[in-house]
Amino acid sequence: MDKSLLLALFCLQAFLLITAFTYTDAATLGKDDLLGLASLYLAIMDFSEEDDYYYHENISFNFSYEDYPVLCEKGDVRSFAAVFLPIMYTVCLVVGLAGNALVVAVYAYHKRLKTMTDVFLTNLAVADLLLLFTLPFWAADAARGWEIGKVACKIVSACYSINFTCCMLLLACIGLDRYLALARAQGKDQRGWLQRIFSRRHCWKMCSVVWATAFILGLPDLILSDVRWTSNRNVCLAIYPPSMARGGKAVLEMAEVFLGFLLPLLVMVICYCSIGQALKGLPTESRGKKWKAVRVLLVVVGVFVVTQLPYNVLKVYRMMDSVYALVTHCETSKMLDQAAQVTESLALIHCCLNPILYAFVGSSFRQHMMKVAKQFGERRRKRRKRRENPAEEEGMDISFNSHSASEETNTFSI
Repeated sequence: MDKSLLLALFCLQAFLLITAFTYTDAATLGKDDLLGLASLYLAIMDFSEEDDYYYHENISFNFSYEDYPVLCEKGDVRSFAAVFLPIMYTVCLVVGLAGNALVVAVYAYHKRLKTMTDVFLTNLAVADLLLLFTLPFWAADAARGWEIGKVACKIVSACYSINFTCCMLLLACIGLDRYLALARAQGKDQRGWLQRIFSRRHCWKMCSVVWATAFILGLPDLILSDVRWTSNRNVCLAIYPPSMARGGKAVLEMAEVFLGFLLPLLVMVICYCSIGQALKGLPTESRGKKWKAVRVLLVVVGVFVVTQLPYNVLKVYRMMDSVYALVTHCETSKMLDQAAQVTESLALIHCCLNPILYAFVGSSFRQHMMKVAKQFGERRRKRRKRRENPAEEEGMDISFNSHSASEETNTFSI
């Protein structure tokens, strides 16, 4: 029965009883009157009780605890991250810091390295270093939680995103510059717009565009990152407002995937395939050098795909999940979280490999690196002998600086 009708019956019942005993003397009521009132009361009670039972039986309150949604507890995921991420970040920091710092030191010491590729490699090493400097903060966050405040959370999050994207865009610029350098060496048309842009005159403008693009993609992390108390500790993460929790977040992540993976991969594949085709036309006596160059190109593209593809595929899947709610089981969500930690660490390994792939394989860079090491050793020996024999200082200075001031510098070769 409808709730309003049930309430009306109860009100009528109360009204009849109150009226009967207020305006009528109980002694004047006859036996038949009392029996009538009692019968009416019992009838109403029986009817309302019967209706009550019928109403509740239709709703059915026979729930078990399995019917309630259970909060997905991810303590094991946090425990895994507290051990795995600090180890991986420490390895990446030590190895990447040594390689990229050496690249920057060689470029800073040899002022003549001013080709397009040299400038791109310098910016790549700087971006790698800035990215690696954020890893100790994320290692501490994984192990103990975020303990250094909201402002640091915003700066570190933005720095991580900006430099990660910048590294990928610079890899695309290096591939394009190598292709255009080969085209110029073959005497092809140099009046194209790419040839005009990728010149020493516009080199720093190109780098500025790359950094500006990466900065724009890092703005959401700078604005939205915040510290939240969850799972008994503070966590630094991006908090999206309800208006853009799904659509806006998905658009931003898709832009990161496109500019940080798909575009660099497309440029590298096209440019390096074109370089490989050109190398096939070399004379047979250059076959050894030709295949060595082809192997380097294959390694460069292969390492990029192996380190970046898993992370970006998982990123696209989680982006679709935020829009369409694809993940409905707690165990699946846990597996995706652990996979994200592993694939992101794998993507960071590329920062350690960049100096090896793009700098150390070049014969000119190796020569300059050996020259820097030799001169550094010579200077140490000179200072040591100067302290021991101050009288020989002047003669040693003349013999040490009598050469290498006018040597030509070469760009990095494949």
